[in-house]
Amino acid sequence: MDILKEIKKVYAEKFQKPAQHLFYSPGRVNLIGEHTDYNGGHVFPCAISLGTYGAASLRDDKKVCCYSLNLPQKGIITADIDKIENEKGNDWANYPLGVVKTFQNHGFAIERGFNLVVYGNLPNGAGLSSSASLEMLTAAVLKKFFALTVDTLEMVKMCQEAENKFVGMNCGILDQFAVGMGKKDHAMFLDCNTLQYRYLKLVLKECSIVITNTNSKHSLVDSEYNLRRSQCEEALKDIQQVRRIKSLGELNEADFVQLQGAIKNPVCVRRARHAVLENQRTIKAVSALENDDLELFGKLMNESHVSLRDDYEVTGQELDTLAELAWQQDGVIGSRMTGGGFGGCTVSIVKNDCLESFKANVAKLYTQKIGYAPEFYIADIGDGTKLLE
Repeated sequence: MDILKEIKKVYAEKFQKPAQHLFYSPGRVNLIGEHTDYNGGHVFPCAISLGTYGAASLRDDKKVCCYSLNLPQKGIITADIDKIENEKGNDWANYPLGVVKTFQNHGFAIERGFNLVVYGNLPNGAGLSSSASLEMLTAAVLKKFFALTVDTLEMVKMCQEAENKFVGMNCGILDQFAVGMGKKDHAMFLDCNTLQYRYLKLVLKECSIVITNTNSKHSLVDSEYNLRRSQCEEALKDIQQVRRIKSLGELNEADFVQLQGAIKNPVCVRRARHAVLENQRTIKAVSALENDDLELFGKLMNESHVSLRDDYEVTGQELDTLAELAWQQDGVIGSRMTGGGFGGCTVSIVKNDCLESFKANVAKLYTQKIGYAPEFYIADIGDGTKLLE
């Protein structure tokens, strides 16, 4: 379908007039560096060519009216701009409403309501940051309509805050950063401790990035994601009794070996070990890519998955099956889970001449074991959130 044509048509049907502006906000895939962002470590994501499209117009009253083509059964969800609260009945609209509330909390004057119609071609619940995509799209709407003096990095921070404090998902900054700051054909090497970053052109030597969806939905707010974060915080507090550090991301492998005895809970030892070693893997992986060593990059991707499986325990049967099947296929440089875990997707680097056999073999074997089929997406690396027209 022609997404822009369809979203304009639906907007006009729902609100009896054409939309003023169209917006786009991508999803993201993280190549390596999982659950490191809130531990003060490094991440290496890129924005992808799947995402969220929005049509919007200002209103003359105080109502925010949200409609999703993906969830037509929910109808138009309406809230008052002066009385925004996280209510169960708001359903998916709590994400854009949370962004509005956060902007207000930061002193931005949002004095009129607006209509927003969205359509996402990101698979829902697949761990490709559909929520961050929607949040950053809303921030772009607010910036445009209210002529706000705010840069993209400030928008990223406020969208993360909206998800943390309004939605209740204690995520790090990775998702919103990757979505907002994306650059075509580039990944972003971000130090989540300092927010220093640089773009790295992805040269994959006749290989492609393949996202494979388990089709097992995850819901991170209701999962153990927040528990993992608190376990890392507990480990950090124990280490701080013997060494002055602000985050686990400040430690290297040798530091961790020396300090792990200070962590009282053995579960927290495993969580912290992942956080520390995953951060080091990410630094090494980016260095490998800069040295044109794709084989080492792939090896580190595989090690990342094993750590997420054994130490962080966020994978599960579906993700492990996909990763293990990928490792057995010809032409696979590396494969790992991506996103928060507990379902969602893997990311693999696959030689182009092996793409079709990779998809056929993994689909067949995964379906035999799990009972339903996965889905595959070849990831084009795109730009961040933007006004389209």
